[in-house]
Amino acid sequence: MNTDSADGASTSKARIGAASIRQALAGTKAAQVAYGCAVTGRLGVERWALSRRRLEWAPVARRGRILAYHSIGTPAWGVNDVRPRDFERHLQLAADDSWTFATPAEVMAEPEKQQLAITFDDGVTSVLENAAPVLRHHGIPATMFVVSGWADGKHPDQYQHVLDWKGVSALQEYGISLASHSATHPDFGRLGAAEAREELEVSRQRMEQMLGLTVEEFAIPFGQSRNWTDAARIAAEGAGYKVVYAQAVETRPAGTVPRTFITRIDIPRLFRAALAGSYDRWEEWY
Repeated sequence: MNTDSADGASTSKARIGAASIRQALAGTKAAQVAYGCAVTGRLGVERWALSRRRLEWAPVARRGRILAYHSIGTPAWGVNDVRPRDFERHLQLAADDSWTFATPAEVMAEPEKQQLAITFDDGVTSVLENAAPVLRHHGIPATMFVVSGWADGKHPDQYQHVLDWKGVSALQEYGISLASHSATHPDFGRLGAAEAREELEVSRQRMEQMLGLTVEEFAIPFGQSRNWTDAARIAAEGAGYKVVYAQAVETRPAGTVPRTFITRIDIPRLFRAALAGSYDRWEEWY
C-alpha cells in the first residue's frame, strides 16, 4: 500500500517485518498457518482503517470497476477466499446500490458508467460449484483467469481444489469467459524475458488447444506493482495478448487494466468501501 508520510513509513516497516517473518518460518505447515494469520490481521486493520477515512486520492465513487475474486468457499485459500453467502450478499448489495453488471470490456469502454465486472483468478473448483450457478441464475457475466498447468494437474502442492480441463470447460457451459493466468502462476517480477515469454506462450497455446478458443487476455499472478516488469509487458505483447489485468488500481503497473481485489473480510461496509475507491492505493501483502 502506498500512502503519505507516517502511513507510508508504518507500511514499509510492516512489509519489512512480513518479509523477515515469512523467510524465517518458510517450509513448515505451522509457518504457513502463522503467516496466514499475520496476513489476515494486517488485512483487517488496514482495510477497516481505510474504510473510515475520507481519502483525498479516491476516484469519483460509482465509476466502473472490475472486481478480482479468487475462491468462493475454499477456506484453504485464506484471505483470498470469500464465503458463498458473502459472495451472494456482495451481488445483492451492488444491485441495491444501483450498480449494473457488465463484462470487463464494457467497463473499460465506459469507465464513468456505474458498472461492475466480476472476475476470478486461479481456476478454483469452488467457483464452479458455488459462484457459477448464482451468476447464471441472475444473468451476470464473469471471467475466469486459468492457470493452464494447474488444469493439467501440475499444482506444486498437488492441490485438489483447482479445476482440471473438464471443470474449466464446465465454466464455459455456464457462460463464464476464460482467459490466461499463466502456465505455473509465477511472480513475473522475478522472471527474465525468456521465462516470461515461455509462461505466456505455453498458457495461451494450451488453453487454445484444450478449449478451442482464442486467448488474448491475461491477468498477472499476484497482480501488484512489484509483480510485473517492462520485460514481461513486452513478452505479453509478443505472445499475442491484447489486454493485461492487474490486481490493483492506482498502484498497478503501467499499461495494465485495474481490478479491485475483494477479500474474505469484506462485510457490507468494507465491500461498499471497495466500490467507492477506499482501497485504490492498497496492495495485498506478499
